Amino acid sequence: MDKILFFSAIAFLLSFLLGSIPWGVIISRLFYRQDIREHGSGNIGTTNAFRTMGAVGGVAVFCLDFLKGILAGFISMVLAVMLVVDLSASGTEAIVIGSAKLVIFGKSIIDAESLAVATTHAFGLVAGVGFFGAICGHVFSPWLKFKGGKGIAVAAGALFFAFGPISLVVLASVFALLTIVTRYVSVGSISAALVAPFVAAWAMHGEPFFIGMVCLSASLVIWAHRGNIARLRAGNENRIGAKKDALAKEEA
Repeated sequence: MDKILFFSAIAFLLSFLLGSIPWGVIISRLFYRQDIREHGSGNIGTTNAFRTMGAVGGVAVFCLDFLKGILAGFISMVLAVMLVVDLSASGTEAIVIGSAKLVIFGKSIIDAESLAVATTHAFGLVAGVGFFGAICGHVFSPWLKFKGGKGIAVAAGALFFAFGPISLVVLASVFALLTIVTRYVSVGSISAALVAPFVAAWAMHGEPFFIGMVCLSASLVIWAHRGNIARLRAGNENRIGAKKDALAKEEA
């Protein structure tokens, strides 16, 4: 258990630091000689990047934030494999990871089925923490006084790495459909966050810890949209196509 906690803590820390890189601010300052936080909605994410820097800047910010999620998933996978190898070589008589039991005697005899199940559980444990860490880093970036974006692009990248293109297509379709129908980007984003745990449950075949961390991550993304939710309830959220001078200041 100590080793599982250790590898999970490392996954969270590395993913948090990776997720905390504020690409929206970096791109806006480096190439556009402005601070994205002082324009449009004030948010550092993709939507405001498109508003303030145009298509090129918006695509660049999305791709780099998306890449943060992919790299966080890769780091978590590597750590999960390291965890399984470490446990397998530890010489412990019986190691239990979830429902998988690796029985190790002097000859390190491990049946393939148990090893496969243990690897799945280890990946679920470590990847779930890494997934949450990347979004936490993006939303609470220490480089921006623990303020940041809303985590959609980072979460999409992490889900893409963990589950492949099908999950991304499902979430992108939900986002696009709700955004087109309502003309609110925030509605599409929140809807995709709500669907993400169901995608995780399908893809991970009921892996409880990872699904729980995805639920926690989705809750954080929705919390980051609390300003949008308040404006939706008040009827003054900005629709797609609204004039720039009518944009209300969003809470970053």
